[in-house]
Amino acid sequence: MSRLLARNGVGVIAAAISPYRDVRDEVRRSVEQDGADFLEVFMKCPLDVLAERDVKGLYKKALAGEIKQFTGVSDPYEEPQSPEVVIESDREAIELSAGRILQELEQRRLVSVSATSEKSLGGTRKDFGLLNSDC
Repeated sequence: MSRLLARNGVGVIAAAISPYRDVRDEVRRSVEQDGADFLEVFMKCPLDVLAERDVKGLYKKALAGEIKQFTGVSDPYEEPQSPEVVIESDREAIELSAGRILQELEQRRLVSVSATSEKSLGGTRKDFGLLNSDC
């Protein structure tokens, strides 16, 4: 559905969750072959922080060996080689992360962050790290 919408000019946000780089690269190729823009955002976070945040306790169980073939623990996760945006969620505020994504979208002329949009997001261009005045 996302691919159909994207190739018809509709902006789409989709989680292409796969531990394997080649699968994610295939998603990129198929979207770009349709003439749509593709922006990969890598949400980077250390394993210990993921385990700490995990309200279901799945990471702790996987680390203890109670869950087999758990992505990033006992099963591989291949980091993207060149994502357009890398978010280090253990090191930066949500507002900064959102701002960095919005800035990339603005630079590609896929969105325009207006004063109204900023207010609905709860911040200003400065709060979101959007300091370039040429956007």
